[in-house]
Amino acid sequence: MNPSPDVADLPARILIVDDDRPSRQLMEVMLNPEGFVFLTAASGEEALVIVAQQPPDLILIDALLPRMDGYQVVAQIKANPATRHIPVIMVTGLGDRAAMMLGLLGGAEDFLIKPVDRAELCVRIRNLLRLKAYGDYYRKYSERLEADVVSRTAEMVERTKTPVPRSSSQA
Repeated sequence: MNPSPDVADLPARILIVDDDRPSRQLMEVMLNPEGFVFLTAASGEEALVIVAQQPPDLILIDALLPRMDGYQVVAQIKANPATRHIPVIMVTGLGDRAAMMLGLLGGAEDFLIKPVDRAELCVRIRNLLRLKAYGDYYRKYSERLEADVVSRTAEMVERTKTPVPRSSSQA
């Protein structure tokens, strides 16, 4: 395996979750020059369906969503072993420390306040995507090593069960 993984060759898939269509579109316009592929959801429930069906590389989510807020969505994503590694940036108009701490303590990797600075958003996304790429690489590498250990252990057990043929000189 390549000892220094880079961000994937394929464009990163970003899920934008916001109940306000213009806000979703603005995020897409801001990030479009970066070459990302976008998935969008207007609700927390819709976001969870998308995450289950086609997990994105990163999620941008508003804290204030109808029915199921962004904090609840993040909690469900982070509680699931299959999706907990997906980085989440909460992007919201809530500018108080309590809202930020609630998001970060709930599992979001980052928190930005609207209006978002495009350059800052891009840098934060790139940093989180790079960290995710390293995490994915080492998770796969660990799985491969574990499979090798299981395989070699099974071979050793099999060899110890099979008697070693004795040569005539040992008799």
